[in-house]
Amino acid sequence: MQLNDIHPNARLGSNVTVGNFTTICDDVVIGDNTVIEPNVVIYPGARIGKNCHIFPGSVISAVPQDLKFAGEYTTCEIGDNNVIRECCTINRGTSASGRTVIGSNNLLMAYVHVAHDCIVGSNCILANNATLAGHIVLGDYVILGGKTACLQFIHIGSHVITAGGSLVDKDIPPFVKAARYPISYAGVNSLGLQRRGFSRETINNITDIYRFVFQKGYTISHAVEEIKERYGHTDEGKQVLSFIGSANTGLMKGYTFMKR
Repeated sequence: MQLNDIHPNARLGSNVTVGNFTTICDDVVIGDNTVIEPNVVIYPGARIGKNCHIFPGSVISAVPQDLKFAGEYTTCEIGDNNVIRECCTINRGTSASGRTVIGSNNLLMAYVHVAHDCIVGSNCILANNATLAGHIVLGDYVILGGKTACLQFIHIGSHVITAGGSLVDKDIPPFVKAARYPISYAGVNSLGLQRRGFSRETINNITDIYRFVFQKGYTISHAVEEIKERYGHTDEGKQVLSFIGSANTGLMKGYTFMKR
């Protein structure tokens, strides 16, 4: 008795496991050694890599929740070694970019939503109920706390961590912690950087860079000039300057103490 529905044109690699009551549609590619648990739906356009594990209730490559979507052909591309926990939803792209992309070695905890045309880097953790609206870009090693909600077109740099329950409505530059409402600078992600092998000198440089951006009361243009002069030759300085130069929605604010 067949307990799942796999379209004959779906291309499954070697040693792929498919649980009961799972539906895999036409135009789906799944890499070797991937495990698809029961009650998963994978729609056309899905490209799933090797050694992934997708838990029950997840829906991959469904059409975008975008009223402008007109049925155009798009994809949802997921890399290798990803863990996608229960009831995650990852939509495919629209004509704007043609695809939604998830990198490799990510953990998406239960009820995470990744909307159309998002790009998620590698080695990220999206905790329970984190939500990405359309056209969002996450760098590598990003950690979003539980119930973090990101508005459309937001960019979040690599090595960022957000507090649980954050509402992200401005771009967050790399290497920092972000919290509060409105979303604000909460320091450098020093512990995360140490764990990933950043030197003490590099972390100190990053801390100094963000003093100019968020703590000294400088305008962004003034802060950029200071960073160029002092740290423009360093990799970390170049990354921060590049991010600021391409900020999509404006940077988040520096921390302001508020009396109760």
